[in-house]
Amino acid sequence: MTAQQDLLRRYEGSLLGVFGTPPLVLTHGDGCYVWDADGRRYLDLLGGIAVNVLGHGHPALVAAVSKQAAEAIHVSNLFTSRPQIELAEQLLRIADAPDGSRVFFANSGAEAIEAAIKLARRTGRPGIVAAEGAFHGRTTGALALTHKPAYRAPFEPLMPGVSHVPYGDVDALASQVTSETGAVVLEPVQGEAGVIVPDPAYLRAAREITTAAGALLILDEIQTGMGRTGRWFAHQHTDVVPDAITVAKGLGGGVPVGALVTFGDQVSQLLQPGQHGSTFGGNPLAAAAGLAVIQTIEEQGLLANAEHLGRLLAERVRDEAPDGVTGVRGMGLLQAITLAEPIAPAVAVAARDAGFIVNPVAPQALRLAPPLILSTTQLDQFLDALPGILQEATS
Repeated sequence: MTAQQDLLRRYEGSLLGVFGTPPLVLTHGDGCYVWDADGRRYLDLLGGIAVNVLGHGHPALVAAVSKQAAEAIHVSNLFTSRPQIELAEQLLRIADAPDGSRVFFANSGAEAIEAAIKLARRTGRPGIVAAEGAFHGRTTGALALTHKPAYRAPFEPLMPGVSHVPYGDVDALASQVTSETGAVVLEPVQGEAGVIVPDPAYLRAAREITTAAGALLILDEIQTGMGRTGRWFAHQHTDVVPDAITVAKGLGGGVPVGALVTFGDQVSQLLQPGQHGSTFGGNPLAAAAGLAVIQTIEEQGLLANAEHLGRLLAERVRDEAPDGVTGVRGMGLLQAITLAEPIAPAVAVAARDAGFIVNPVAPQALRLAPPLILSTTQLDQFLDALPGILQEATS
């Protein structure tokens, strides 16, 4: 029995089985690479599901967290800290948030969505409209917005007042938003659904529909934010100004942190003192990590790198069209390679055997969400290997 097999046996014997048994025990990483417990190296093209935007062991993130850990890890929200204040200021800046905007810090994306739900409820309107295919988290409130039946059914009845409409369908959205709608919650790109990119006109229409109805437009940027699509936030590819966005995943570069950013004074006043809270949200350690992430993305030009590599990936897949691949869709370094047959799980296993970590996000789609520090050479290594991986998966 290898070290990895022994650890996985112990995993099965000690952890609640909600994730199934993972295929690997990872011990450490360096840049875009990770190593398993048997010493095998993999090119990490998933980045902890779009979390590790700076890769693994980035010196700036390690230094910031180490320094902060030696000073103060936690002070509660009975007090505040310089990193928390500075991260809020930086988030408002990169979000292009207008005067009067504010930030609430949580521990995760799901918690950011819970805060957004409370924000919507404070409009006095009980309804929330979300999209089919949406994934907003697994806490019970966020689960009510999430669409996948397999996630929802075991826990129904869920929070009332939520309806789902086909993603990208302007008419369907318009028909569902009424004077009883507090908010429309949408992902600018649906990640869990298979990296679905709507027409830019869809978000603009959503803005117009919600404004006309007096409802909030809340954009879930948990997966698409922090440079993932080549802009700080995916909605910035359009001229749409939302009422609020939720942020997490890449924000801490691996340190758990989430945030709700409210746009403008009127929306920011909806939640009053005592109406929400979080013991750990925005603690100094997580905030220091977030500050290091933002500073490093800017210093190393990682927004441009994400946009550049996303374009290269799309061009190579389309130009070379490996057998079994039907195309590619996505933005920046959030991409899905689409397959002719529902063999994505087998392809992911073959890719792992070849030293690459990818995600079979749908039966016919492989999701790539690598660190934003990925190099052209590393991307080419995967694309060069892809035909052989596909052949292995179907042999």
